[in-house]
Amino acid sequence: MAATAPLHRLHLDIDARVAAVRDGRPDWPCAKGCDRCCRSLADLPRLTPPEWTLLREGLAALPAAQLEAIGCRIAALAAAPAPPLTCPLLDAASGACPVYPQRPVACRSYGFYAQRELGLYCGEIEAEVAAGALADVVWGNHDAIDRSLATLGEARTLTDWFVEWAAEAPGPSAAGAPQPADPPG
Repeated sequence: MAATAPLHRLHLDIDARVAAVRDGRPDWPCAKGCDRCCRSLADLPRLTPPEWTLLREGLAALPAAQLEAIGCRIAALAAAPAPPLTCPLLDAASGACPVYPQRPVACRSYGFYAQRELGLYCGEIEAEVAAGALADVVWGNHDAIDRSLATLGEARTLTDWFVEWAAEAPGPSAAGAPQPADPPG
């Protein structure tokens, strides 16, 4: 837990900012059912070692068929990552993330944080701001998030982490995705 404590604190800070932004805004676009950002990534997601450790726990708990499908999507992205990208973790049928509780910081902060040189990212939110709405929102500082993440170790792409995990795992599937361990007994 010691290695993940700084990440946990960062998650709590992000959760507090998200709650503050959503407070009194039940129609905020970044919520369950909105997967626009997941379907239009500019680049492969990058994760620090503690983020990958947490995400790997979520992946390992998925049913084998779902994990194999994710492995196939990750392999396709690793071979030809041309933006815009769809997150390989996204369940396209439901528009939901099967590892939502373990999602990376970039996913947690999207739509609630602004970066000085890059803006707000979400076209829907940027359009509302341009129209004069949301003037009372206190956006999180994504540059501060990036500084916090930098203290957690070198970030690597999701595809790099996953391929390495698949190579190390006993009994990988045909797609290269590690199989969840059999329960003891």
